[in-house]
Amino acid sequence: MTIAEETELLVATRRDLHRHPELGFHEHRTAGIAAERLRAAGYEVRTGIARTGVFGTLRGGAGDGPTLLLRADMDALPIDEECAHDFVSGTPGVMHACGHDAHVAIGLAVAERLARARDRWRGTVKYMFQPAEEGLGGAVGMIEAGVLEGVDAALGLHVWLGLPSGVVGVVQGPQMAGAIEFSVQVRGRGGHGAMPHETVDAVYAASQIVVALQSVVSRTAPPLEPAVVTVASFHAGSAHNVIAETARLTGTVRAFDPALLEALPAHVERVIAGVCAALGTTYQYRWRWEGPPTVNDARIALVVAREAERIVGAERVRTDPDVRTMAAEDFGDVLKRVPGCYFFVGGRSEEKGITDPHHSPRFDLCEDCMPVAVDVLEAAALALLNGD
Repeated sequence: MTIAEETELLVATRRDLHRHPELGFHEHRTAGIAAERLRAAGYEVRTGIARTGVFGTLRGGAGDGPTLLLRADMDALPIDEECAHDFVSGTPGVMHACGHDAHVAIGLAVAERLARARDRWRGTVKYMFQPAEEGLGGAVGMIEAGVLEGVDAALGLHVWLGLPSGVVGVVQGPQMAGAIEFSVQVRGRGGHGAMPHETVDAVYAASQIVVALQSVVSRTAPPLEPAVVTVASFHAGSAHNVIAETARLTGTVRAFDPALLEALPAHVERVIAGVCAALGTTYQYRWRWEGPPTVNDARIALVVAREAERIVGAERVRTDPDVRTMAAEDFGDVLKRVPGCYFFVGGRSEEKGITDPHHSPRFDLCEDCMPVAVDVLEAAALALLNGD
C-alpha cells in the first residue's frame, strides 16, 4: 500500500465512522469494522470484551521481546451535530464530538502497518479497541477481562483541539487529570414566595453552597497543585411564586495529584454540611469516582517525544506543562497499572475554521493531523518493542 493509498483509507475510515456514531457499549458496527480489519491483517482477535470491546494480538517475527498494549477508544457522545461537512452524523442526537472516530481510524492504520512490518520487530503487540470511554467505565471493564495480563508498557493518543494541527504534546508525569462526579440534594421547607419567613429556602442554601465551594481549591488545595471544583448544573423550583423545598446540584472535581483528588470529596462535603447547618437545611451528598489521573511514565514519554521530534521536528513537539489538561481520560486506569504514555496530536486549524472545542456540536478535526498521529504512534511502538 502506498502512502497516498494509506492516507485515503485513513480519512475514509474516519469519515465512515463519523457518519455512523455509536454511544458507549453500543459500538457494534464500529467493533465489527475493527475486528474484521484486525483479522485480515493477521491478528488473533477476541470480541465482546466488556460488551463491545475488541482485542487483537500479534507476535513479531524478530524474536522475543516486550508486550506492548496500544489502545483506541470507539464511543461517540449524545450530542446533535451542527457541522456543515458532507459526512455529518446520520444518527440524530449522536455524534463523534471528541475525535474517537479518528482514534479508531488511526489505530487500524497503525495495527496494519505493524502487521506488514512484523519481521522487523520483537515481542508482542496487543491492540485494544475500547468501548465507553466517555464516563461509562469501558477501560475498567476491559482491564477486568484480562487485557493487561503480561503487558509491559502501553501507548495511546488523543487528537487534540488544544494544539495546532500536527503539533505533538507529551509530558512526563500527569498528562490529564483524574475526575470525580458529585451530586447534592438540598432540602428545606417550601412555601409561598410572599412569605419567605415561613420557609427554609433550598434555592438560597444551594446558591450559597455554589459560592462556598469556590473556597475548596483556594483554601484547601496546595497552591502549586492544580485542582478544579465545578458546579455544572442547578435544578430547583417549579413556579415564580413558590419557594422551592429542594434543590439539586451536580458537578465535577479534578486534580493531577492522586492523593489530592482522593481528599477533595471530603472537603466538598465539609463545605456543604457547614452551609446547610447554618441555614437550617438538610442534604444528601453522593460522589462517584470517574477515573484516576493519566500519568505518563517518564522514560516512555521521552521515547515518544524523541520519535515525534524525528518525525515532525523539535519545533512542533511540546513538552511544557501547558500541554496538560484538566480533562479526564480513562486510559488513566491503564497507566495506573502498567507504565506507558498518552500523548496529544493537535487537530486545530485556524485557517480552515476548525477551532470549536471537544464535546461541542460544532466539533471538527483537521484531518491533516491523522497521518502524523499514525507515524508517531508507529515509531514509538517500534522503539519500545525493539528496545531502542
